Amino acid sequence: MNYALVGAFVLILGAGMIAGTLWLASGGAFQKRYDLYLAVSDESVAGLNLNAPVKYNGVDVGKVREIRLDPGNPERVNLVFAIERGTPIKEDTLAVLKTQGLTGIAYVELSGGTPSSPPLRAAVGSGYPVIRTKPSLSARLENVLTTALAKLDSTSNNLNALLSGENRAAFTSVLADIATVARTLAARKDTLDAGIADAARTFGNTARITAQAGPVIDRIGRGADAVENMGNTVARTSAGVGTVVDSFGADLTRFTGETLPELERLLGELNILSTSLRRLSEQTERNPAGLLFGHAAVPEGPGERETESSKP
Repeated sequence: MNYALVGAFVLILGAGMIAGTLWLASGGAFQKRYDLYLAVSDESVAGLNLNAPVKYNGVDVGKVREIRLDPGNPERVNLVFAIERGTPIKEDTLAVLKTQGLTGIAYVELSGGTPSSPPLRAAVGSGYPVIRTKPSLSARLENVLTTALAKLDSTSNNLNALLSGENRAAFTSVLADIATVARTLAARKDTLDAGIADAARTFGNTARITAQAGPVIDRIGRGADAVENMGNTVARTSAGVGTVVDSFGADLTRFTGETLPELERLLGELNILSTSLRRLSEQTERNPAGLLFGHAAVPEGPGERETESSKP
């Protein structure tokens, strides 16, 4: 019997049994494989722990592998997910932080991933594909409550300013003035009723006058139209006269240029003739015999001879 051969067989068999046990303990042929994805959260991830579940529409698809602050921006948190290979993580997949019931245990919920969206790939220079995130319900409630509280605080401040001592005094004075006016109106109720009745009658009379003024206005309008037509007729007549004057203008100018000088000369001669006849009539009245014997020479007046002899 070869004891060495038997010992070697036992050692090989033991090693195989140990390897098989370890392989089975790790999952064996059914062992799952995971892909790593990165998600950047802009809110607090309090309550989220390592190995917290990552669910896709409520189905466990992985775990949180790593949680760390962004070295370049501490307001952001980098989360690394280990998700089962084959899970349809696409470009429109969104990650949001949720809590389970009242326990406060946080987990990551994935949603989205439409069929038409392409699979999510790692960008150039990035170690992992980056899943986009959206604010959690608690973060949105916190933002809404913060905004509501800010508005409530602003409204409270405005109310305090509105109800200040000065404004309250002014409001009291206004109420007192309104009360005084109300009492005055109540005391003059009858007068106001009479005034309203008079105003109603006035409005009625105005309406009737307006209705009667319509025909008068129409007649005035027709008169204006007649005047306008007459003006147009006069304008056309003036235009015709202007045309006639223009047509006779040349003849009139020629007549004036040729006839007026002759007429002027004739009038001058008639004037001289008239003067001579007047002088003859005067001489005949003074001396009728002069028609038969001629007129005696008129004696020269004083100084006429000297004047003529002094002429050169």
